[in-house]
Amino acid sequence: MIRVFRVHVAKPTLALGLFDGLILLLSIILGYSISYFDFSRAFTIHTEQGVQCLFYVIAIMLSLLMMGMYQRQFISDLKITLLRLIASFATAVLAMSILFYVFPGMRIWMSALLPALAIGLIGVFLARVFFVRVVDIDAFKRRVLVFGAGSQAQEIEVFEKQSGFHCVGFLTIGRDEPAVERSRLLPCGSRLIEMIDEYDVDEVVVAIQERRGATPSNDLLACRMQGIQISDFWTFMERQKGQVELDALRPSWMIFSEGFSSRSRVQRIVKRVFDVVVSLLMLLFSLPVTTLAAMAVFAQDRGPIFYRQERVGLYGKTFYLLKFRSMRVDAEKDGVARWASSNDSRVTPVGAFIRLTRIDEIPQIYNVLRGEMSFIGPRPERPTIVEDLATKIQYYNYRDAVKPGITGWAQINYPYGASVEDAKQKLKFDLFYIKNYSLMLDFLILLQTVRVVLWPQGVR
Repeated sequence: MIRVFRVHVAKPTLALGLFDGLILLLSIILGYSISYFDFSRAFTIHTEQGVQCLFYVIAIMLSLLMMGMYQRQFISDLKITLLRLIASFATAVLAMSILFYVFPGMRIWMSALLPALAIGLIGVFLARVFFVRVVDIDAFKRRVLVFGAGSQAQEIEVFEKQSGFHCVGFLTIGRDEPAVERSRLLPCGSRLIEMIDEYDVDEVVVAIQERRGATPSNDLLACRMQGIQISDFWTFMERQKGQVELDALRPSWMIFSEGFSSRSRVQRIVKRVFDVVVSLLMLLFSLPVTTLAAMAVFAQDRGPIFYRQERVGLYGKTFYLLKFRSMRVDAEKDGVARWASSNDSRVTPVGAFIRLTRIDEIPQIYNVLRGEMSFIGPRPERPTIVEDLATKIQYYNYRDAVKPGITGWAQINYPYGASVEDAKQKLKFDLFYIKNYSLMLDFLILLQTVRVVLWPQGVR
């Protein structure tokens, strides 16, 4: 993987993105050529057209990112991929139309835009056909050598089947009984540095539970001095899965590990500016939708339009979260806090729709503007639920080290949680976000939220 702005990007994904950029650039250039019927000057672009071409490429690539078109799980089924690509291009056209209206000088005439979109859609789809067929070739993956063959190594072996790395083999430690397939064990006669050259290794993962006296520090240091990446098991799995493994959490690890820097002054200022700008834009563009939603909620049963509920925020301080009311007025007349369940009888017909489309979340922008929430962050829970989960899940209270958010890393990677086990799984993603926070990660989450809204996962 390559780290870009503190975000890990797989090499095949980066290659696909660069390939898309080239395809889209060629498509708009050909679009202009078709428009002017002058193929003798097919690659001659004026300065003004160059800016338009750049905007065209950026708009579509951001839309592809929003629809999950750079995530393996969303491009494995080519029929679904084609539908998502069509939605991506349609979203990009909508965004470009708005910009063309605001900045007429950026306009790309339809005689050039339509053929460019057709060529670009076909090219980008074929790129994913190629990606799906070729990405599973081991030579195209990051080559990993695992130092260890026990239970941790076995977990890497299992996860390898659904990830973008290739394990060249496992090295046994001492006389421990191997937990991995014996056919994948490497001979221990050669020095580690020689094996790295022999197997063309990119990274060594130390996957042994008891390192004291078993880790060949000198060999690993020699490899590190030659530019080979050395990772421990927990760091490697965190990077590959995009979540922090709770079994790895120790106070010392959290103190000395890289990350957990979101509380720095600069980070707080940048994040606050990001929150205000995004929230104001969301309020502006969602005004027609929120107006219709408010009318529909009121017409449903003539009850209150909004619903205020106490939630836990930064450092455990509580605040009142604002949402469009999606349940009956007497949904919790007994005063007991509970998670929503599938096909919850308390949810009204209008409420079911606004929950499915996430429209009920829009009023939380008010909480963001007040500074009680951030646009991106862990979901805020009710005080009684937090108290209960904190007694059952270790380190659960560390979620409140940052402001809660309307959307977040856990929300786009894990469906709605309605149990202690769900809360534990979502905590892994929340801690990953807190540990690896960056403005780029916030931006990626914001784009991916569009995918979750259009293709709801586990909404209740």
